[in-house]
Amino acid sequence: MTESRLNPKVDEFLRDAKKWREELEKLRGIVLDCQLTEELKWGQPCYTFQNRNIVILGGFKEYCALLFCQGALLKDARGILVKPGKHTQAGRLIRFAEVREIVALEPVLKAYIEEAVAAEKAGRKVSFKKNPEPIPQELQNKLDETPAFQAAFAALTPGRQRAYILYFSAPQQSTSRESRVEKYRPRILQGKGIRDCVCGQSKKQPYCDGSHKYI
Repeated sequence: MTESRLNPKVDEFLRDAKKWREELEKLRGIVLDCQLTEELKWGQPCYTFQNRNIVILGGFKEYCALLFCQGALLKDARGILVKPGKHTQAGRLIRFAEVREIVALEPVLKAYIEEAVAAEKAGRKVSFKKNPEPIPQELQNKLDETPAFQAAFAALTPGRQRAYILYFSAPQQSTSRESRVEKYRPRILQGKGIRDCVCGQSKKQPYCDGSHKYI
């Protein structure tokens, strides 16, 4: 890991880390050995290849993690990749609680990173399921009533549609579900996702665990 390739923003992030600093430093060195570009995105160290996100480092309460942005494409011969949440389609992560666990897996981690880069070079993409969850009746009613609203919802990306469906379906009471649809209808008509800023600058985080907690 050469000093010239270290990002000052990531240096600051690690200095301020109250937990998992040693583990994150070790993961950082492994990733940089794979010749990726270091950036700070969404408040986390992110490593890219030709401006495409490959892996992200994250620290959580009970573990730190190396998250592969398109981990679903990896073969995972070791069976060590897990979904961040049950609704996650593309991202996969590897959890660590001690530095020695990272050291023991270093060759494997580098091989997985190289495989992820190769998938990016080949232009491979995760095939997202479109609306795998059923559309709540309250949303369907509004779509049927207003063709413009139906067209706007259909024009959203599959990921944005899915986020809305999950959010609208969450309340147990129909009145609460209908209220959510009404509240977010103007945003949908503007072509915005549930986490997009109305000024057009997205605040959306890359991976959602299905409960609208972003990592």
